[in-house]
Amino acid sequence: MKQPVRVFKFGGSSLKDASAVKNVSKILQDYKGQPLAIVVSAMGKTTNALETVVEAHAARTGEAFAILNDIKAQHYRLIDELFGKEEEEVYAAVNDTFVEVEWVLEEEPHENYDYMYDQIVCVGELASSKIVSAYLNKIGLPVQWLDARDIILTDDIFREGWVQWEETLERSARIARPMLAKGGFILTQGFIGSTTENFTTTLGREGSDYTAAIFSYCLDAEDMTIWKDVPGVLTADPRMFENVVKLDRLSYKEAIEMTYYGAKVIHPKTIKPLQNKSIPLYVKSFIDPSGEGTLISDEVEDNYPPMVAVEPDQCLLSISTRDFSFVAEHHISHIFNLIAGLRIQVNMMQNSAISFSLVINDIDDKADRLAEQLKDTFKVLRDRGLELITVRHYQQDVLENLRRGKIVLLEEKIKDTTVQMVVKDVPVMRRKLVADKA
Repeated sequence: MKQPVRVFKFGGSSLKDASAVKNVSKILQDYKGQPLAIVVSAMGKTTNALETVVEAHAARTGEAFAILNDIKAQHYRLIDELFGKEEEEVYAAVNDTFVEVEWVLEEEPHENYDYMYDQIVCVGELASSKIVSAYLNKIGLPVQWLDARDIILTDDIFREGWVQWEETLERSARIARPMLAKGGFILTQGFIGSTTENFTTTLGREGSDYTAAIFSYCLDAEDMTIWKDVPGVLTADPRMFENVVKLDRLSYKEAIEMTYYGAKVIHPKTIKPLQNKSIPLYVKSFIDPSGEGTLISDEVEDNYPPMVAVEPDQCLLSISTRDFSFVAEHHISHIFNLIAGLRIQVNMMQNSAISFSLVINDIDDKADRLAEQLKDTFKVLRDRGLELITVRHYQQDVLENLRRGKIVLLEEKIKDTTVQMVVKDVPVMRRKLVADKA
């Protein structure tokens, strides 16, 4: 490759319908002739819909095929709008992708739910990438379609695959680099990888950002850009807070902290591969592509306003010994071995003499699985429906506003920069009206 490669990532909201796909193509026109690796997510809310297919198949409700057919129909309508009904080649390619899911559904539900999940949910990225690739070629933007599973090798822990970096680097050098050397773009899928046995794995929910970072690292990219529906990295989610502002610059360190604590603009694993090779990351708006966005790099001073991340759907596990003895080192070692085995991200933890508290994402059955594995040794209480609020570079008035109307179950200050609170809503009490006595 004579020119340094760039890596772009487009998420589901940037590909949600035909007009969105056309908008992406307009952005890419400005980079025609440059070596560019494009990573795409599933379209719109496709992944959520495919998760209901998995749930229906596992529960044997008889609805899995009907839900899948609705998803297929949505993709076929998109093809009609982009190509017209005469485009049989794209229909065939997408249909073949869905056929692989139908084969899974024709069998009895697999005993390993996570394995079954990965074999079904991956169709979202595969279908979207085939449609977008075909459309770009149709309008004169030469694109080579690449199966990310041929590049990204993971271990065999499904739904949370860990990248095997040495093999992934070798595959990238052998497959992806020669494709880029031919000129034009390569287009691949986010979120997915494969095991050495060629079973599909996923990299964790919303993992397409991470995929783009993997390709950036392996291809020694000049830079990486994530295209979002916001103008850049903001100090808080504008859907939840007023008076948020865009950050023009952000350090790798600050980005890692904020994404770990729940800031949704970037996947938590994205930053480290980029930091390792000092690859700048831009977060830009596909609505306003000419905007400067936010630059994340190592050449930024750490001087920021208060930043707030809210992580919903949290579960607080209160773990205590059955005989009221101290929670000793061997207890904590046992607990963390189980956490590692389940690939659980611990968002917050505290311990006292006889108890140990963990706050984790309650988005699947991992909290219940952990409690089940602990029950013979410990008493485990689960408090669900909580929020984890993290404030970086906090100010007291900001904290007081965030505490209003909340019960704070756990609170912790980390150095002089971060406050974390696990909260739930306070039921609003109203005085009853007393009926007049007769």
